[in-house]
Amino acid sequence: MTEVSPLVIPEPKRILFRGHTKLVFSVAFSPDGKQIVSGSDDCIVCIWNAETKTQTKCLEGHTNTVYSVTFSPDGKQIVSGSADTTVYIWDRATGTQVKHLEGHTGPVYFVAFSPDGKRVASGSSDRTICIWNAKMGTQINRLEGYIGSMSSNVFSPDGKRIVSGSHDGTIKIWNVETGKELKCLIGHDDQVHSVAFSPDGKLVASGSADRTARIWDIETGVEIRQIKNDHSVHSVAFSPDGKRVAFGSDKTVCILDVKTGTKLKHLEGYWVPICSLAFSKDGRYLALDTHSGPDHEDRFAFSVLDFGGPNLGTLPPEEALLYI
Repeated sequence: MTEVSPLVIPEPKRILFRGHTKLVFSVAFSPDGKQIVSGSDDCIVCIWNAETKTQTKCLEGHTNTVYSVTFSPDGKQIVSGSADTTVYIWDRATGTQVKHLEGHTGPVYFVAFSPDGKRVASGSSDRTICIWNAKMGTQINRLEGYIGSMSSNVFSPDGKRIVSGSHDGTIKIWNVETGKELKCLIGHDDQVHSVAFSPDGKLVASGSADRTARIWDIETGVEIRQIKNDHSVHSVAFSPDGKRVAFGSDKTVCILDVKTGTKLKHLEGYWVPICSLAFSKDGRYLALDTHSGPDHEDRFAFSVLDFGGPNLGTLPPEEALLYI
């Protein structure tokens, strides 16, 4: 007998954030959910008021596409990684650049703060992950062992491990202190685009060009669930309670029940591949680096899906008819 998921997800409202002049590649909520940061092909990092949908700051300094952005755990800093091979740490309140991290020889595709905010990890096409002292701006360690470009890397919730995905199709688990590889998860048949730790640190989700999303047991290294898709899976994100996982594909978003594998929501009609997904801390909002609106003039906007609860912002009535 098929297990029925107890989770129910209502149809979301779509809220647009306009301001970038080229495609957006990365979005993230601040820890308190009041702000959003975005990185774009226009080389700019933007900070937004999540309620009013307005830009509060534009951080300029990168000279090429900004592929990855995120807030520090205390919300006071932002880190960005770019195709210009650099990693910048910014002061969120002033918008000033406080650290310029150099060491990669290829585009930086992913950046992450450790849970205590003391370290930054950056993954690059140079096939390495650099671990940095966020306060000093110095390189602590360099993780090597891939034969393909790095695509995604995140710290475990306890900060002791890093999971990373690569274009060589493998997923590796690393010890942060020693830099040693702990496990190599093999199963994908093509490039791994995205990886994410579950909030309890027991599971890893991955998305790949082999048109599957997978969930792995981190201790055993065993694949416990595989979700087949019609297109490449470019992004993955667990909800804060760990009960749901979202996958972004070429032009769709799918949200699943982690326990049962039941598909809870399938959203279509997005302009471009969804390369970045981010849940708000309360799990009621999901930010995407693109949108599904019908107006091609908004192709450089990103969107937030509101699944209920307090309003994150409202559209004028005439736009609500288009996007809700």
